[in-house]
Amino acid sequence: MIELRRDHQPAYSTAAIAPSAVLTLPGDLQSARLARQFVREYIACHVPGASADHVDRVTLVVSELVTNSIRYGTEPGDSLRLALHADGDRMRVEVHDPVRRRPRARPASGVRTRGRGLLVLDALCPGTWGVDDIPFGKSVWAELTA
Repeated sequence: MIELRRDHQPAYSTAAIAPSAVLTLPGDLQSARLARQFVREYIACHVPGASADHVDRVTLVVSELVTNSIRYGTEPGDSLRLALHADGDRMRVEVHDPVRRRPRARPASGVRTRGRGLLVLDALCPGTWGVDDIPFGKSVWAELTA
């Protein structure tokens, strides 16, 4: 069984919105499922009036960011951090991992079954996502409005 550490303040967040919660996850694929569950619980608690569409969009963004972090931002034994921040109808999602290499979009392909995460991010968060350096890696973040 994986033990999850839930903190209440993000270590490296630059967001000025609250409340926030942080979940530390192991860098393996089952963490994406745990992250989706965590974001649904967080929204239910901190944004109780959120529409089902908003919950689904935030959950999809979290799933994409965490999956990308696991695949490209961690090595075996590494952890990643998911930080969620809510302010009324605005949600900020941050995923911190230890690798400084920045994500890059791949050209569209009808052959590959992977590599569409940043395209999904562009569609759901146009112009409201980015990458910041943090002391021990990077933070990929996205903001969504209900």
